[in-house]
Amino acid sequence: MTASSHVRSTASRAADSKPLEYLARGGFVAYGVIHLLFAWIALQLAFGDSSAEGSQSGAFQTLAQQPLGKTLVVITVVGMIGLALWQAFEAAIGESGEQDKQALAERVLSGCRTILYLYFAYLGIKVLQGSGSTTGDSSQQGASTLMDSSGGRFLVGLIGVVVLGVGIGLVIYGVKKGFLKHLNTQQMSPSVRKTTTRLGQAGYSAKGVAYGIAGALVVTAAVQYDPEKARGLDAAVKTLASKSYGPWALGLIALGVAAFGIYCFFQVRYRKV
Repeated sequence: MTASSHVRSTASRAADSKPLEYLARGGFVAYGVIHLLFAWIALQLAFGDSSAEGSQSGAFQTLAQQPLGKTLVVITVVGMIGLALWQAFEAAIGESGEQDKQALAERVLSGCRTILYLYFAYLGIKVLQGSGSTTGDSSQQGASTLMDSSGGRFLVGLIGVVVLGVGIGLVIYGVKKGFLKHLNTQQMSPSVRKTTTRLGQAGYSAKGVAYGIAGALVVTAAVQYDPEKARGLDAAVKTLASKSYGPWALGLIALGVAAFGIYCFFQVRYRKV
């Protein structure tokens, strides 16, 4: 057995462990809670509370303010790390089955999800440390610094295009029900499958719209040299809320994100891990 084969075999056994599976499934609970909190913040922004931070860090801050809040944040961070470990193994060895081009693309996506989950864990740790900075503040400061450098506005615009593309991709993924291939649908009753499918479609589509607006605003920030528009999701939801039709549109997005949060709870039981 070659060294690479030995490493792959070891990683495969680790990825197949029950503790990692339970940790990953618990992580979906934490992921669902984050999205439900974000949806609640979006509803507050839609109907009058402009002080809330409409981002993932705002969700962690809201969680920390609840009874036993810091303990809940710690549990959520552990859940995010569990999801990151699981996806890191998926990126390293791939899912079971034929290893074709589609399987390679899934491994790349697993690598991206690993980074995303670790980022969420980082946000939770920053809240536990008492950091007053938010995701929006960091995004705005980063965009401002980058735009002051040579070629920086182009890079900020390119980031915006990528985020916009992610948003469009999420909408397509949701509408086409691409998420179903990752679920053990054969274990579902017809009613559970129908409910899970509707929640996933609404959830991915709503997230896609939110990211799409955020990406468009980042591009606008680069064109107009206005770092304040590059605050990510916080800028997206607050910009939408400021429009005449905004509260109702943002309310619909909030309901969609809440649907995704509930969909995550179904993943605890039915996700292929």
